[in-house]
Amino acid sequence: MKRDPFRAEASEPASTREGHRRASIGARRSPQAEEAILDAARALLAERGYSGFSIDEVARRAGAGKPTIYRWWPTKADLFIDVYSAEKSAALVPPETGALWSDLLAYTRALWAFWRDTPSGRTFRALIAEAQASTPALVALRDKFLPERLKDVRHMFDEAAARGEIRPEAVPHLLTLYIGFNWYRLLTDQIADDPEDITIMARTLAGTPQ
Repeated sequence: MKRDPFRAEASEPASTREGHRRASIGARRSPQAEEAILDAARALLAERGYSGFSIDEVARRAGAGKPTIYRWWPTKADLFIDVYSAEKSAALVPPETGALWSDLLAYTRALWAFWRDTPSGRTFRALIAEAQASTPALVALRDKFLPERLKDVRHMFDEAAARGEIRPEAVPHLLTLYIGFNWYRLLTDQIADDPEDITIMARTLAGTPQ
């Protein structure tokens, strides 16, 4: 019989079961359990979207205990962010065109395609909306999601500063403007592929003549 990755078999000695329990509740995660939970979460998002996404249903589908999931992901927003991050990392490769404006053009077109074409991408705007009314969701978005998911974009701006295209002290402000442009287009459902508008935005932020 296949071993349940979420709990020890009843036939195991108490000391062994206790060892598994301690490993589970610590910082270290069981890779099998984590994969099963993320797979279940991904499938649930594809079927029901963010409004139908719940820890209870993910636990049922993954065969996991809710305490296990809540230990690793305190809220459904935290779990969603990990699913989103994994899918986005697999779908987007930061471009290296040698110029900031063309990096932004390529990256933004790929980002909008990700938002249109993947389950987590299509439901991302729901997390932004939830963060307006839920403090835990806001904290997850601001303190967990943004610092991690903006690394690629910040790197593009940092590289442009190193090449002398933009001033280093302008990077945080340009990054904020870039986020604002993209989230405005996402929240107003204007993310059809639009290379002309994206090029204008990219050249404006890069300070490159049209």
